Amino acid sequence: MLNGLASGNLSEIFLNLSLAIGALALSISLHEAAHAWVADKLGDPTARAQGRVSLNPINHIDLFGTIILPLILILLQTGFLFGWAKPTPFNPWNLKNPRRDAALISLAGPASNFLLAALAGLGYRFFSFNLYTESIFLLLIILNLTLAFFNLIPIPPLDGFKVVTGVLPKSIAAQWAAMEQYGPILLLGLFFFGGYFITPILGFLVRLFLNIIAGG
Repeated sequence: MLNGLASGNLSEIFLNLSLAIGALALSISLHEAAHAWVADKLGDPTARAQGRVSLNPINHIDLFGTIILPLILILLQTGFLFGWAKPTPFNPWNLKNPRRDAALISLAGPASNFLLAALAGLGYRFFSFNLYTESIFLLLIILNLTLAFFNLIPIPPLDGFKVVTGVLPKSIAAQWAAMEQYGPILLLGLFFFGGYFITPILGFLVRLFLNIIAGG
């Protein structure tokens, strides 16, 4: 479906590029705003003070991760669209239960993507009046399931790593947290080799999601 975004005449290509990057910007902005909102509710105003409790993409955009990389992926017709935003900051010293609350803050981002995927699934089921609207809803579903699943992988600096840190017993959590120093290496390995297991799992999740939420 994403390959089709790069086909057609120039005006169609421009429109499809804009929609694809817009969908990614919305999905990423919701993800980061959810982090910021939960952090604020748990007692840390750091992100709110920086304007991050907002769906305005300008407040979350990372020039390369939100615009340049997705544009390259689309133009190369990779069939895969991905990106990231500026990380949402929080100060653990402002939290009543830093380890637990950090896990909740981290979980909020992927949870928001699952929610947006569910809403897009309902749109896909009830409001797909033509191939164009169907493609938009399907794009939102795929993007948000990808973001949610990828960010829940338990390696640093992804959200899943902090979630696991928050649920492990303290004695084990300290050893687990020490893995953070290897984050760049693990993340690089994930990008190079993760496709062998991530792509099939994501394909299964999308099909299952469409069957359950969107009615097939």
